[in-house]
Amino acid sequence: MTNIVQLVEESTSLLKRLIQTQSFSREEDKTAQIIADFLASSGIDSERVGNNVIAYNRYVDKTKPYILLNSHHDTVKPNPGYTKDPFEAIEEDGKLYGLGSNDAGGCLVSLIAAFKYFYNQAELPFNLCLVASAEEEVSGKAGLEEAYKHVQSCDFAIVGEPTLLNLAVAEKGLMVLDCEALGKSGHAAREEGENAIYKAIEDIRWFETYQFSSQSEFLGPVKMSVTMIEAGSQHNVVPASCKFVVDVRTTDIYSNLEVLEIIRTHVKSNVEPRSTRLNPSSIAIDHPIVQSGISLGKELYGSPTMSDQAILQIPSIKVGPGDSARSHTADEFIYLSEINEGIRFYIELLKGII
Repeated sequence: MTNIVQLVEESTSLLKRLIQTQSFSREEDKTAQIIADFLASSGIDSERVGNNVIAYNRYVDKTKPYILLNSHHDTVKPNPGYTKDPFEAIEEDGKLYGLGSNDAGGCLVSLIAAFKYFYNQAELPFNLCLVASAEEEVSGKAGLEEAYKHVQSCDFAIVGEPTLLNLAVAEKGLMVLDCEALGKSGHAAREEGENAIYKAIEDIRWFETYQFSSQSEFLGPVKMSVTMIEAGSQHNVVPASCKFVVDVRTTDIYSNLEVLEIIRTHVKSNVEPRSTRLNPSSIAIDHPIVQSGISLGKELYGSPTMSDQAILQIPSIKVGPGDSARSHTADEFIYLSEINEGIRFYIELLKGII
């Protein structure tokens, strides 16, 4: 059985290599190769689907359930406030600095380590499917959404994101709505036309005040925010069109399509979603993987931020080392101790369902 101390050392080294290699979303080819090479050096076969890397445990038994282990290796671009080189992988005061160290490099290398821990075990009651995915930061269709089409259907997933090792058992979804109120143009000096701005104001006020009838236990109410507005061509023309954008954060009580239908029922403006694919997610509290996390003393919560859970149609939890508050910040870092804790946690979490 693989030594955990060795796993920690290998994982830290791998994370440093990933930090030192630029991997902005849709530009992850080099880090995908680093991950594939790392697995190969451990005697683990993998395959590439675009910039996604996929691997299974050695002794796959198709009669047993499959568990998806997923985290991403793409990053956002560096925050302009960086004082350190974001690609240098600097160790300082027990911290490892660098772009992607916290989001989600620490989670990814910890999940890979847990995968390696179980890889050669012949009598596991489950199969493990590891996917190191691309394009998570931009919700890209060539990331996990594409990779999952090429793997065995899984029974549930562990999605690695920084959560201080607490379990996100629900996660909000997202819809961005392009809305347009239509009026009729006319001269502003006369009683002419139908002002589209006034019509839009009525709908905007509805978005501001409407309360959905049901709330999520972990995520609370659906949240709708009007974030952009555009109308008019000049001061003396009554506008015939007023366009506005609404950011909608959905909960596990409603699907995106259900929320969209409710909105269209209540407003007069034309409403077109840019996408309905980023759905909310949740998992039953009595699910074995949740109960395993509870037995390890972890808290349960609902996450307002999105991850690749949004495109999975299977139960999933989001959990990992690091802190979401550090994600996308200048001088991003993860504590070295968090990598150690993350590896041990993932291993014990999976042992809890054996």
